[in-house]
Amino acid sequence: MKKTILTAVILISALFGAQAQRIKGSDTMLPLSQKEAESFMKANKGKTVTVTGGGSGVGISALLEGTTDLAQSSRKIKFDEKQKLQEAGKSVKEVIAAYDALAVVVNPSNKVQKLTREQLEGIFTGKIKNWKEVGGADLKIIPYARETSSGTYEFFKESVLKNKNYMSGIMSMPATGAIVQSISQTPGAIGYIGLAYLNKNVKAVHVSYDKGKTYTEPSIVNAKNKTYPVVRPLYYYYVISAESKVKPFIDYVLSAQGQKIITEIGFITVK
Repeated sequence: MKKTILTAVILISALFGAQAQRIKGSDTMLPLSQKEAESFMKANKGKTVTVTGGGSGVGISALLEGTTDLAQSSRKIKFDEKQKLQEAGKSVKEVIAAYDALAVVVNPSNKVQKLTREQLEGIFTGKIKNWKEVGGADLKIIPYARETSSGTYEFFKESVLKNKNYMSGIMSMPATGAIVQSISQTPGAIGYIGLAYLNKNVKAVHVSYDKGKTYTEPSIVNAKNKTYPVVRPLYYYYVISAESKVKPFIDYVLSAQGQKIITEIGFITVK
C-alpha cells in the first residue's frame, strides 16, 4: 500500500515537474514576468510558472546549473557566460521580450530637476560630491547602485558612466525596490531604476546626452520616440534543447495580449 502511494506521488510530481516552468534573474523584469505568468496560467489551465529575481547574472548562472528554464536578463549575455554554457553542451537562444527606460531618481525634496550625462558620471564615480555643484542645496550626495550581478548595474556603467568604475564604497543594493525605499528616506540620495518601478516616493530627473542642450523626461512615450537616451532591451535566454517547454510562454509574451501587459506595467513593447 505504502509503495503504491509512493509511486503515485512520484508520478504526480513528475507530471507537475514536466508542466512547471521556472523563470529566474533580473529584478527589473520581475514585475513583467510575474504579470505575464499570472495571465499565461489563467489562459492555460494546468500550466505552472514560477518567477524569482536575484539579478541577471544569477539567472544566467541558474541556466548553466539547470535550476531554471528561462533566464530573464536586463543586459546581453556576456561572452564568458555563453562560453561556459557551450562548454556544458548548452546552446542558448536569445529573445527580446520588451524594452525598458532607466530612470535616474532622487528624493522628492531635492530641487534638482535635470542632470547631464557628464554630471551623472561625476556623481557616480565620486568626483561630484555635493548637490550644490549641480545647482542643488548644500547637501552631500549619496549615490545608490545595484549589486554587481545586476544587469542594471552593468547597463548603467556602460551607457551613463562610459565604462568608468563606480566610486569606491558606493551604496550597493540587492534589489530595485530597496533603492526606491532608500532614496525615499534619504534627502541627499540618487539612484537608478527601471521605469516600471517609478512611484511618488521618488522623483525622476530629466537627462541630457548632448551636454545640456536638451533634457528629456524618462517616459514610455519618450522611450518609444527615441528622445530619451537611456533605453535598453530586456531579454529571455533559454537552452535550445528545452525550447518545446518554454516556447508557449515566450509566444504568449510576444503575442498581442502579452505585449498589452508590457505596456500596462510600464515597459515598452517590442513592436
